[in-house]
Amino acid sequence: GQVGFDSRRLAMFGGSKKGLEDELFNLKFVSKQLQRESKKAEKEMIKEKEKVKKALEQGKHDIAEIHAQNAIMQKNQNLNYLRMSSRIDAVAGKLGAAMKMQKVTSSMAQITKSMGKVLQTMKLDKIEAIMDKFEKVFEDADVMSAQVTGAMQSRLSFCPQMIHEGCRPRKN
Repeated sequence: GQVGFDSRRLAMFGGSKKGLEDELFNLKFVSKQLQRESKKAEKEMIKEKEKVKKALEQGKHDIAEIHAQNAIMQKNQNLNYLRMSSRIDAVAGKLGAAMKMQKVTSSMAQITKSMGKVLQTMKLDKIEAIMDKFEKVFEDADVMSAQVTGAMQSRLSFCPQMIHEGCRPRKN
């Protein structure tokens, strides 16, 4: 099943709105750092491949093997950085969605309080106005949920493709 964020889980990330925003920023920042590290590892892998080629041209097979092992290690490091960045992006997306849903929930709570008072008055114009507000909050929640789901699906479908493409040998 899908894992939701309840108040206990939100408290784990700092609890307050400001704390959650800081954590969200930190998650995004770490993800970007991991992506940069991934690019560095990819560049190192390319350098190691070039060293393999030179060593083979010089007939130094033992040296070529060492550089090939280094290239494989750098490739694995590259993929590990990409995977971790993707996982952090997914957590950041869920945290962002939880923060948005928390805002919607507090709006609903405020509207519900005023709804009780308005329903007691039995004035149709006021009841209609409060119902419009309530429906608007639900529509906003549905739109946010659809946006978050779409963003998560596109991010998660992009990452395996990116990792797979990174595995193909480069053509010079």
